[in-house]
Amino acid sequence: MEKINIDETLVLDSTIDSINQIEKLIDSQSQMLGIDDEIYGKYMLSVVECVNNAIVHGNKLSQEKKVTVCYHIDNEHIEVTVQDEGDGFDPDSLPDPTAEENIDKDCGRGIFLMRHLADEVTFSDHGRNVRLLFNL
Repeated sequence: MEKINIDETLVLDSTIDSINQIEKLIDSQSQMLGIDDEIYGKYMLSVVECVNNAIVHGNKLSQEKKVTVCYHIDNEHIEVTVQDEGDGFDPDSLPDPTAEENIDKDCGRGIFLMRHLADEVTFSDHGRNVRLLFNL
């Protein structure tokens, strides 16, 4: 098998349109690397949720703020870090989206999904930096 070593950084505007850039990048990478459908689905949903959270909740759609997405892909892992320029938050203080009182809410599932789909999720810098790891 050919050795894979890809490192990329994207700096995105804090607009919903920026999510299209991430989706296209993930599609391109997945096709190029032959990522299987199960990992592709987990990878796509987790990263899109993470970037959306950074844009909407972190940067609050502020045109002055950016979202930085860094990728490292090798033969064993996909590692993605997403950093926003917002005020931060405590990821451990979020309400449980599966609790009865939260089931009908329109938001609040993104981090729950990331934690269940990625092989590792870590937060740093007061929640402004999220690292997602996927085993290949």
